Amino acid sequence: MIVDAKPYEYTFDPEKTALLVIDMQRDFCEHGGFGEMLGNDISEVTAIIPQVGKVIDHCRSLGMPVIYTKEGHLPDLSDCPPSKLRRSKKQGAGIGDMGPMGRIMIQGEPGNDIVPELYPKEEDIVIHKCGKGSFYKTALEDNLQEKGIESLIVTGVTTHVCVQTTIREANDRGYECLLIKDASAAYDRADHLASLQMITQQGAIFGWTADTESLLKA
Repeated sequence: MIVDAKPYEYTFDPEKTALLVIDMQRDFCEHGGFGEMLGNDISEVTAIIPQVGKVIDHCRSLGMPVIYTKEGHLPDLSDCPPSKLRRSKKQGAGIGDMGPMGRIMIQGEPGNDIVPELYPKEEDIVIHKCGKGSFYKTALEDNLQEKGIESLIVTGVTTHVCVQTTIREANDRGYECLLIKDASAAYDRADHLASLQMITQQGAIFGWTADTESLLKA
């Protein structure tokens, strides 16, 4: 399949492609969650939920694996680097503290779960990650290799942090990534747009970008 993309056409084989849905968690994407509690305008991230849903449905219809990631830590914080924990406290409430939807960024808490509109199905893969990148200390690469995956379609939040980190990690491992630009977002649109530029510059140095409509047409 060929997608009209930037900086040039993106070609992929659905049988060797997986969809990544990165960190579409309640605490990051819902009103009243941790992201909004920190003073972020979450309108950019809530706006992409319908688009992410369209991409998920489309990829499922092609038989492509759908892989969700959730950033969070064990309840005892044993997998959280002390430096990350210290920096999180500078915002006020930090990792492990009680937030609007349970303990912040802790596995199993309500806020750490995927938004209901995009909830995984039984056949989907859910990766728990303790870092920004989806490959760091996870089984993601093992899952991709088992399925013979060569290409990744990427959605989720936030574009300049976990999404871009994951794409850079995937690029170094030989995967070709297509970021769906209207199915990904940052709290600040300037950060989102800068990330799109970083990914596609120098002839797709890290990957390609396209919108949902172009993917569906392909």
